[in-house]
Amino acid sequence: MCGIVGMVGRGSVNQEIYDSLLLLQHRGQDSTGISTAERNGVVHMHKVKGQVRESFRTRDMRALLGEIGLGHVRYATKGTASNEEEAQPFYVNAPYGIVLVHNGNLTNTRELTEELFHKDRRHLNTSSDTELLVNVLANELQSSISGLELDPAQVFQAVSRVHERVEGSYAAIALIAGYGLLAFRDPFGIRPLILGTRKHDDGHYEWVVTSESLVLENGEFEVVRDVDPGEAVFIDLEGNLHTQQCATDPQLVPCSFEYVYLARPDSVMNGISVYEARLRMGDRLADTIAKYTPREAIDVVMPIPDSSRPAAMQVARKLGVEYREGFYKNRYVGRTFIMPGQAVRKKSVRQKLNAMSTEFKGKNVLLIDDSIVRGTTSKEIIQMARDAGAKSVTFASAAPPVRFPHVYGINMPSRHELVAHGRTIPEIADELGADFVVYQEVEDLKAAILEGSDVEDLDMSCFDGRYITGTVTDEYLAWVEGSQES
Repeated sequence: MCGIVGMVGRGSVNQEIYDSLLLLQHRGQDSTGISTAERNGVVHMHKVKGQVRESFRTRDMRALLGEIGLGHVRYATKGTASNEEEAQPFYVNAPYGIVLVHNGNLTNTRELTEELFHKDRRHLNTSSDTELLVNVLANELQSSISGLELDPAQVFQAVSRVHERVEGSYAAIALIAGYGLLAFRDPFGIRPLILGTRKHDDGHYEWVVTSESLVLENGEFEVVRDVDPGEAVFIDLEGNLHTQQCATDPQLVPCSFEYVYLARPDSVMNGISVYEARLRMGDRLADTIAKYTPREAIDVVMPIPDSSRPAAMQVARKLGVEYREGFYKNRYVGRTFIMPGQAVRKKSVRQKLNAMSTEFKGKNVLLIDDSIVRGTTSKEIIQMARDAGAKSVTFASAAPPVRFPHVYGINMPSRHELVAHGRTIPEIADELGADFVVYQEVEDLKAAILEGSDVEDLDMSCFDGRYITGTVTDEYLAWVEGSQES
């Protein structure tokens, strides 16, 4: 999971890309980067470990010249979070000069690494799959060029070949020096990508393509539409839009975890409001809670801030139980789920949340969280509730049990670190220290997200073990578990 943005403007785009990355900071906190290009093709770049606000100084912004650019916030799923060389964007100098940012996770990195070295004669300097992707794109673009100038047809031909070679999830934005901005999405549309535009005072159109719609709203861009699965969008330096479907059998199967946790609630993805989907998750979760939990075991409903708040409000309303806010959140600590390493996550829980004893003392508390993944955070929170005086603690998840690795861009590489793997729900409750644990049903989650939309299917692989690209084997999962740490 990362956040990406690309812009083609009529003036300097550095400030707006910076502002957009601030809005996307929830999607990644390991590192950040911005690259811009002038009309003469000169490319500028600044990338560094850390969050957006601490990473760009005035001198850095002044150096990011140009009317076209892109930016990235990183949450490491492939490669090493501590390696500054793996911060995005990635740059290759031929053909023309290409800078690329990527959200997702490639699943055939071993094969691509071999091909790039032995067939394409390209050197890789990191273990990042984004470096793989930009080199595959560069190689296919080089092969597609005929004549002196690059045209959209050649760009689209290159993207078609990328789709043929690359497996996994990828929403990517590439700056091609001297020509324009390219954006493309994998044939299943697993990771989000949305296109927007606005009219400049001179009558020309400015464009943005990004991970979440909130960036468009903040910049007063009009939503054009989501980029289709397998589609490529190319915007030239004059602001002319070119689009083409570049995959042979595209189908929209977006990641369900975007709606559960990753995206901001004020975003709309694939035509589905994240906030409204979370409300519906709460409605359906309430039915399951009522089915499995004694009513007298619940005096009050409390959310684990912030992403579970819509679901918790609906649970309280539907059960007819008082809704209270028992945890105060320190907003200067990052999201614990996307922090690298179990020890860091565990330490950060009590730095991030403080339980207010006046809300807990002597009460049977129902805590609602968006999901339970490793259980590290949940266990700490349950103990905090008990320490604050809770009489009993029921813990409910708006998502089903996470029993399988996620290989499409979320950092869940190993089954053995998932608290639900190999355990029954009562065993999970014992492990977490809760009196009761209640999970959303798989079909209820799917129905809650898809209700009222044109989307017909979701990637729910971490819940049901069905990997929608059809290329994820047991051998690959074993290799991921042995070679990657969360």
